[in-house]
Amino acid sequence: MRFSLLSTLSLLWVLTACNLVRQPEKAAVSATTTTVYLVRHAEKDTTRSLTDPPLTPAGRQRALALRDSLASRNPVALFTTDTRRTRDTLVPLEAALQLTPMSYDAKDPARLAALIRREYAGKKVVVVGHSNTLLPLIEALGVTRPMREIADERYDYLFEVRLPTEGTGTIGVTRYGARR
Repeated sequence: MRFSLLSTLSLLWVLTACNLVRQPEKAAVSATTTTVYLVRHAEKDTTRSLTDPPLTPAGRQRALALRDSLASRNPVALFTTDTRRTRDTLVPLEAALQLTPMSYDAKDPARLAALIRREYAGKKVVVVGHSNTLLPLIEALGVTRPMREIADERYDYLFEVRLPTEGTGTIGVTRYGARR
């Protein structure tokens, strides 16, 4: 029985469509990279009597700048501590992406790092924290902190941690919003 080229291609197409002929796997899972964007909350009201201060007008502008910097990168999850200033920093990005931020315990960076690695492998997430909690979280993600500390007056760092499935992660540091 002799098949024409057209008949052979048609048969191959049917077998492939029925999953009887396996296609080579595209990219190995080890090529998957998880990206974690980390920022400190935007500028806060420094009135001493406030226990949970809101953002200042400059802070609200920085929150808009965060949206402008990250919305097009399509993160799939937003994480924030349970303070007004961190939650408010995410409001514009939350609205742009139609995502509900999830609260995390800044005192347990290993738990958040494990959650991100497990539940968001190969995806992009945003974490908003505090000057004294972001660097320990970066270390919990398995990356060397890029600086010893974040100064109280610094609100403009945007850390980008890239975590491959295998191997060592990397970190990049840029700035966003107006420089103060």
